[in-house]
Amino acid sequence: MNAVIAQAGQEVQGVKSVTGPIVIVEGAANVSYDEVVEIRDAQGRMRLGRVLEVGEKMCVVQVFAGSTGLSIDGTRVRFLGDTLRIPVAEEMLGRVFGGLGNPMDGGPLPLTDTYADVNGAPINPTARVYPRDYIQTGISAIDGLNTLLRGQKLPIFSGAGMPHDQLAAQIVRQATLGAEAGKQAPQSEQFAVVFAAMGVKHDVADFFQRSFTESGALTRVAMFLNLADDPPVERLVTPRAALTLAEYLAYQRGMHVLVILTDMTNYCEALRQISNIRGEVPSRKGYPGYLYSDLAALYERTGRISTSEGSITQIPILTMPSDDITHPVPDLTGYITEGQITLGRDLDQKGIYPPIAVLPSLSRLMKDGIGKGRTREDHSHWGAQLYAAYAHMQDVRALASVIGEEELGDVDQRYLQFGRAFEREFVNQSLTENRTIEQTLDIGWRLLSMLPKEELTRVSLDEIKKYYQGEDGSS
Repeated sequence: MNAVIAQAGQEVQGVKSVTGPIVIVEGAANVSYDEVVEIRDAQGRMRLGRVLEVGEKMCVVQVFAGSTGLSIDGTRVRFLGDTLRIPVAEEMLGRVFGGLGNPMDGGPLPLTDTYADVNGAPINPTARVYPRDYIQTGISAIDGLNTLLRGQKLPIFSGAGMPHDQLAAQIVRQATLGAEAGKQAPQSEQFAVVFAAMGVKHDVADFFQRSFTESGALTRVAMFLNLADDPPVERLVTPRAALTLAEYLAYQRGMHVLVILTDMTNYCEALRQISNIRGEVPSRKGYPGYLYSDLAALYERTGRISTSEGSITQIPILTMPSDDITHPVPDLTGYITEGQITLGRDLDQKGIYPPIAVLPSLSRLMKDGIGKGRTREDHSHWGAQLYAAYAHMQDVRALASVIGEEELGDVDQRYLQFGRAFEREFVNQSLTENRTIEQTLDIGWRLLSMLPKEELTRVSLDEIKKYYQGEDGSS
């Protein structure tokens, strides 16, 4: 396999047992955890694996391509003495690779002498730089109320059948266009996207490739694809391979890299499958007890460091089984990351795109990347007021469902009008609509002007005088 630096190592003839993608090997000495192995069947066909567990007399090997065709007596295992490494180079942008970093587009491997460990290199916490520069995605519900910053990890919580794929493709297209126009940073700075898909269907992979190609973004995108009919074990390597390239581009080439990982639920299912085969004691819903630390090992490979001008921003996408946000995968992801963008089933059923549910969504770093000199001086107070007004509208809507809308007072009636307009005009936008931050803020003020001035308690009087456009007077 070209993705590995082959080194001389010991070879063992025969194995103790073969169970699913797990092979138990006896008689190997000085074997290391995460070491790469070559496995050959009786016909001489070779596949790769890695060491999962090491004991005094045996070791556990995970076979990336599965164990079909392997026999106990006819299998030979060769230990290579090194971890899995992939080639990394700027020339990988515009290319499509498999889950282990091998070309899928018919092109050759990148011509480079630089190979990097897929497990990444540890970052000194004191070298981390706090994220403060916002990324303009062109989507109002994100830019206005859940602002994404460079170096942030902000997942998208979705559900089966909701348009998270379209949203991810739109973010990539519009963030790339913004970088080319110099909206994200000076044009001298380079921007790239590393996209990793795990367990996705062929039509989904084709959609992303077609979307990136038609928009011209593909030249800045490196794709790593593990398809639904690929070995599930390979899914455990795919995000690590993608993040390895992202680290090289960001920290050695000084580029600003946006990493999209979809679908993290498929990744966790593969992790659960391997854990069950190994006979490990299960935790919640059968997932291994180390699910949190395993996810953290991926999510924490994000950020900015003082020794490089580059950055890694990560948007993991996961589908919540039965739309359950307390499921272990979204639950643990929310603990590790700096917020979440939650898609709402009710908004999707109303035909609103993107169906971003504002109230359960959150960007914990937003306050540090907005305001004067970054977005606009009124952004912070504007966001708090818009959020509070929409939250109050939900209470009014619940009351109206009990007593009837016609029984509500005048102010509550205006809140209902505001809520409908907010969903229809602020949250809702087309797949090709790329709004600037100024457009987003202006739309929000126009909607707030539907409410009486007395209800706007979270914005200053000066901001009301400058931006309020309601019927009861404006400046």
